[in-house]
Amino acid sequence: MGSATREALAASRAELSAIGAVDLATADELFFAGRTAGESAQLRSILSDTSTDAAEKHTVLAAVFGSTLGAKSMRLLETVVGNRWSSQGELLAGIEEIGLRAAAESAGPNATIEAELFAFGAAVSSDAQLELAIGSKQGGRDAKLALVDSLLAAKVSAQTLSIVRQLVLQPRGRRIGELLSNAAAIVADQAGTSVATVTSAGPLSHAQLARLHEGLAATYGRPLTINLVVDPSIIGGLRVQVGNDVIDGTVARKLSELRLQLAG
Repeated sequence: MGSATREALAASRAELSAIGAVDLATADELFFAGRTAGESAQLRSILSDTSTDAAEKHTVLAAVFGSTLGAKSMRLLETVVGNRWSSQGELLAGIEEIGLRAAAESAGPNATIEAELFAFGAAVSSDAQLELAIGSKQGGRDAKLALVDSLLAAKVSAQTLSIVRQLVLQPRGRRIGELLSNAAAIVADQAGTSVATVTSAGPLSHAQLARLHEGLAATYGRPLTINLVVDPSIIGGLRVQVGNDVIDGTVARKLSELRLQLAG
C-alpha cells in the first residue's frame, strides 16, 4: 500500500466518523458504486486520475450516481474519490473498505459480523466444491448470489449477508477465503478490536481461551476476537495470527526446522 493510499484511507475513515449514524443502505450503495466503477474502465480512470480535481470528479459522480445514492453515501464516495490513491485497484479497495466499515457501524455494538464471516469462511474452505461454486470465474453472478442467499439468509445478520454478497460480486482476483478474512479484520477494526486466528491441534478449554485472550489483549493493547481453528496436522502447540503478525509455536514447525538443520 502506497503512502497516498494510506492518507486517502485515513481521510475517508475520518469522514465516516464525522458523518454520524449510517444504515446498511449506505454500505450497500457504496458497494454498488465500487462495483460500477470496477466494471467501467472509463469511470475508473476518471475517478483515479490525479490530474482531475475533486470538483470535476464530484460532477462525474453526480451524473452517474445522483439518482441512486443517498446523501451520506454520496458524501462518503466524494471524499474517497476526492483523495489521491496509489492505483485504480487501491481506489476500488478503498471504496469497498469504507462500505465494510459503514456496514459495521450500521450493526451496532453487539454485532457478531466478524464471527459470522469467519464461520462462513471455515465452511467454504472445508468444502472444495462449495469454494469452487462461489469463487470460480466460470459461474454466473445470479447463481452465486442465489447460493449465498440459500446458505446464509435468515442465519446471519443482514450486514454479514450484504458483505458476503459484495465479496462474491467483486472479488478482484482474490480467493474467497482471503476476502472473508480481510473483511472480518476491517469490521473488527471499526469496532475497536482485532481478530486473532488461533490454530490448535485440538479444542481449547474456556480457561485456556480466556488466558490466551488476556495475553493477546495485553500485547496488542486492544480487545480481540479469537477464532479457533482445529488442525491435528500441527501435532501440538499453537499458531496465532493477528493481522500480519504470526506467532508459530507449533510442533510441526519445530520438527520442520529440526529436519532442515539435520539436512544442512
